[in-house]
Amino acid sequence: MKKAIYFYFLFFTLILNAQVKVISWNLENFGKSKSDSTIVFIANTVKDGDIVAIQEVVAGYGGAQAVARLADELNRKGSKWDYTISDPTTSSAYKTERYAFLWKTAKVKKIGDAWLEQKYNLEIDREPFFATFEYNKKQFTISNFHAITKSKQPETEIKYFKFLPTEYPDLNLIFLGDFNCPQSHTVFIPLRKMEYESVFFNQKTSLKKDCYNDDCLASEFDNIWYNKNKIKVVNSQVIPFYKFWSSLQEARKISDHIPIEMEFNIN
Repeated sequence: MKKAIYFYFLFFTLILNAQVKVISWNLENFGKSKSDSTIVFIANTVKDGDIVAIQEVVAGYGGAQAVARLADELNRKGSKWDYTISDPTTSSAYKTERYAFLWKTAKVKKIGDAWLEQKYNLEIDREPFFATFEYNKKQFTISNFHAITKSKQPETEIKYFKFLPTEYPDLNLIFLGDFNCPQSHTVFIPLRKMEYESVFFNQKTSLKKDCYNDDCLASEFDNIWYNKNKIKVVNSQVIPFYKFWSSLQEARKISDHIPIEMEFNIN
């Protein structure tokens, strides 16, 4: 009986570990302004992920250091983490930033160097940051992206994403980040025609300045797009971190966006 229970537990553990969990979070102005207690809170929020993609890392002094501080704090949580940070985005006349990936080294392996998109870096204001990971001898590439604000019409640069699967035909691409644009927008139709689907539908992810009748979320901006023929989504959720704070004003010191999460298998 004990042996049967042991093998059942082992099987269940293997099933759980057969999935990869990725978290995406726009950490508003992630840099030296984030206190040590804020870094600890962020680490506790994302520690159950296998890969964490961050948008809006400050390009100047303090941004790369904040990512290193977060990695150091995650390494205190029982798993070994590594990280990579992009160069500042190159073409932005609006606001140059960095991106970052952090990952559990025991779960996934980064393959080669991460890179900022080159071909469409003039058309896309803050060009996406790519990194390829390997899990269970299968590879996938995450494109980490922060679009221009809604008032500047992010669809004018998102439209170039339809060319990226052709530009990288050998890669299993996952597009994620802050699109400042809902998944229902017609700009995503070309991706849908290429068998891409969004993880979230009608899910608001940015914070209001004040809650009204427990309604604290403002706009449907953050999402994850994946090829349904190559990826099987097992679970997904948003992480309402603001509920741990007494007010939205306090929560917004962390970020004005909530993290989004996808757990998946590779077909």
